[in-house]
Amino acid sequence: MTNQEKIARLYEIEQEIAVYNRSIGKLQYDMTCACPSEGMERAGADMAVLGKHVFALEHAEETVALICELQEDGEGLEPLQKKLVDYLYRDYRKTKNFTPEFSYAFDCAKNAAYGKWLNAKKNSDFSLFRDSLAEVIRFTREAVELRDERPALLYDACLDDFERGSSIEKDDAFFEALKAGIVPLLRRIQSEGKPIRTDFLSRSVPIPDQEAISRWIVESEGIRMPAFSLSTTEHPFTTHFGPKDVRIATHYHENNYVSNLFSMLHEGGHALFMQNEPAEFVDALVFDHMTNGMHECASRFFENSIGRSRGFIRFAFPTVQRFSRGVFDDISEQEFYEAVNVAEPGLIRTEADELTYSLHICVRYELEKALINGEIGVDDIPALWNAKYRDYLGVEVPDDGRGCLQDVHWTDSFGYFPCYALGSAYGAQILAAMNREFDVDAAVAEGRLADVSSWFTERVFARASVTDPDEWLTGITGEGLNVQYFLDYLNKKFTALYEL
Repeated sequence: MTNQEKIARLYEIEQEIAVYNRSIGKLQYDMTCACPSEGMERAGADMAVLGKHVFALEHAEETVALICELQEDGEGLEPLQKKLVDYLYRDYRKTKNFTPEFSYAFDCAKNAAYGKWLNAKKNSDFSLFRDSLAEVIRFTREAVELRDERPALLYDACLDDFERGSSIEKDDAFFEALKAGIVPLLRRIQSEGKPIRTDFLSRSVPIPDQEAISRWIVESEGIRMPAFSLSTTEHPFTTHFGPKDVRIATHYHENNYVSNLFSMLHEGGHALFMQNEPAEFVDALVFDHMTNGMHECASRFFENSIGRSRGFIRFAFPTVQRFSRGVFDDISEQEFYEAVNVAEPGLIRTEADELTYSLHICVRYELEKALINGEIGVDDIPALWNAKYRDYLGVEVPDDGRGCLQDVHWTDSFGYFPCYALGSAYGAQILAAMNREFDVDAAVAEGRLADVSSWFTERVFARASVTDPDEWLTGITGEGLNVQYFLDYLNKKFTALYEL
């Protein structure tokens, strides 16, 4: 076979694998958005059975031979074809020593963990999730240990899986820089900052009215509505089955209107990424290979750099008042802007302000690093979680539901959380680059969010799936990650907000 015949056959196999993966994804979407509690176990088992077929196709003798041969000799392949082979070879190297039985058992453990977590969170009882979590951790560690090339510290592999090039050494330095810049600023706000009124944020807004503004938000961001759907779930997320089928699941709180407002801005950033990768990436099957930090850059950017900006509040507040049917008619634009930007340590990561958010991530990073590296056990989590929240954020955790059970991530993976903070830092650096070309806040205030979305499509989305983070960010901003942009952004914004 010629290399072009080999790559054509490999495309056929990968298209079949993609059908199974989309089917698994749709079952997972149903499980998190519609499945009754008694159906969770069967849903998870069904996904694991389909996962068997994926594993068999990925590790079939023909598939492995095609990948390895094309990796060794890619003469005549086009650049995107080579990139696909690189990605498939990298993934194969991670799982080449898995047995079908191990892969199936790991899938079963992760799928079952979701239902256990959901029940534990609703009952605010860590013990109900404890055994499932321990099993997922055990499988995660074993999966890394099975690799031919594995680092001395297993968590290094987890970090690199989610953000290529990341390591404990790099992330330790990153989080130390964040803490050194954020904590003193937070202390100044607490001791010197002017009071900010937030009582009106707990006013009741009916769910149908919240759903109406949810759709307005994503349409304003630039989402193609015929390729979009909206539903509800316990923990908001965005998923997709190609650029023509992108789905957001949000969570409405009748007495916390802005929770959904900013969840939709956040998830809308993800959805924009999913809808706007280059068509040639989709055709070549290299789309959706951006790192999670890149993805969280888009979501955190639209949630915070745009959504919490003066410009966006000026643009959106009249619509907020209209869709809430007068609930905020006695509130000024300035009061609303200040309230949605208040820096106030709290319990819940997804509700956290821009300033304290990275401290929430730091707690999770330090805990999962210790868990995967075997420095602590599962039974240590609640107490350590509570202690870190006391130390870093100065808050007392009243129960497991608002503590170590609040996030869904540990039902299936470790190493994702740092991507949120990295995404915020990437976003601040990108905002500075964008402002060098046009006044972003002025454009947003005029409702020209399309200017921002188009810039992201042309600069941020256009190369993400075929580059690693440093090359990607350098191509956008002219330099690799520089955390000072993020710290300067926070200092400028909150110093002005609190009149320090």
